[in-house]
Amino acid sequence: MKLAELKKKLKGVIIVNTTPFNRDGSLDLASFRANLRWLLKRTEGKDFIFNPLGSTGEFYAMSDDECKAVIKTTVEEVNGKLPVFAGVGRPGTQETVKMCQYAESAGVDGVQVILPYYFIPTEAGAYQHYKQIAESIKIAVMVYNNPAPTGCWIKPALMAKIAKIDSVIACKENTPNLTQFVQMKKAVNPKDLTFFCGLGEEMYTNSAIIGCAGVVSSYANFIPDWTYSLYQAAETRDFTKMDATFEKMSPLVDFVAQMTCTTPGIGVSNPPPMYLPAVKAAMDIVGLKGGQPRLPLTGLTTAQKNELSEILKTLKISG
Repeated sequence: MKLAELKKKLKGVIIVNTTPFNRDGSLDLASFRANLRWLLKRTEGKDFIFNPLGSTGEFYAMSDDECKAVIKTTVEEVNGKLPVFAGVGRPGTQETVKMCQYAESAGVDGVQVILPYYFIPTEAGAYQHYKQIAESIKIAVMVYNNPAPTGCWIKPALMAKIAKIDSVIACKENTPNLTQFVQMKKAVNPKDLTFFCGLGEEMYTNSAIIGCAGVVSSYANFIPDWTYSLYQAAETRDFTKMDATFEKMSPLVDFVAQMTCTTPGIGVSNPPPMYLPAVKAAMDIVGLKGGQPRLPLTGLTTAQKNELSEILKTLKISG
């Protein structure tokens, strides 16, 4: 898909696809295909984007060969029906470039690139990281600006500079600070970069007011209609309806919010919820293929699964 055409499709719900594993821990591509097919039936003709190998896809716990298999499978199943942005982030630029080039050869529409993690780059290093990636491929680049796992945040002035790189066309913005989001939107020319709310539905009920193209969602793996309803309400600026739609799922959101890590890092007073085990468990409960997360994440306890099952039953959520 050419960049001009792809830019028109940068809106709606980005589904960060989960990656199912077999009981022995190996990659379960058959279940992954089944999940994709289930989603494709429910997203046809709507503003959705598929995002394999994001944080929800557990790319960090997978080998390069496994990641390549997931990318290839996604492209085969989606088959041009919706845009596909593959997560390709690696701790260093050279290895990220290699994965970007593979993703391009497999036929994705774009790549999602998080800042290098482990060592925090200077602003010059961060800029060169994205510049080298963009120059190594001919497909689109989505910046993943997520301070939680990387330890740093691309500031508005630097983002405005990165946005001038021709193939960098979108940003998955994960700041939990709405003021920072406002500053970012003011600093970056909207013709250069399209912003998505990266922190999911709850943050979207706030960031949609200041304007963004859509929301990045893990819940959409099993309740895409709910997330899409939020997006539609935001598109019509009906924020009363948006709040009411969100409130319907508050028991589920509140349950997931309990899934926090027990030892947050120094200076982290409010760690993000460990939502992935809950999302995978919910998929299993409604008849999809969630499965266990890979270590170091662990699945829900039996008591937690039972509680979640009751919540989904009350909300009348089924596959």
